[in-house]
Amino acid sequence: MTPPKITGVLETAIHVCDMKRAEDFYTNVMGFRKMDGSERFCAFDVGGRDVFLLFRSGGSAEAVQLPGGLIPPHGSSGVLHFAFPIADADWDSWVKYLEANRVAIESVVRWPRGGRSLYFRDPDNHLVELATPGLWQNY
Repeated sequence: MTPPKITGVLETAIHVCDMKRAEDFYTNVMGFRKMDGSERFCAFDVGGRDVFLLFRSGGSAEAVQLPGGLIPPHGSSGVLHFAFPIADADWDSWVKYLEANRVAIESVVRWPRGGRSLYFRDPDNHLVELATPGLWQNY
């Protein structure tokens, strides 16, 4: 028996020390639209399809009871890595934009399939990657 089809990744979550600082970075530098939030979490719309979640470190260690059910406890620790897709045509604009916002570019990688990745850190030292098509076989 094969599993039913999964159509993508709906949510990606990271944990942050300072919710306001992280929210400002992802709103003002990354350009994400905030959809919901509290002092415990913040949900952003990414590209009109995906959800990027910030949780205050330790803020999801306890179960959360909602009117529709229980969210089990969860969490992570340490520095994480995640990537956002960008168009190849937007590469130079992103480089200039990050430099203008004083975001240090840590590394640039050219992949064998033709894609490029641009790496930098968010305020919690998580490794953010912006990647053009040609990174993976499916992207």
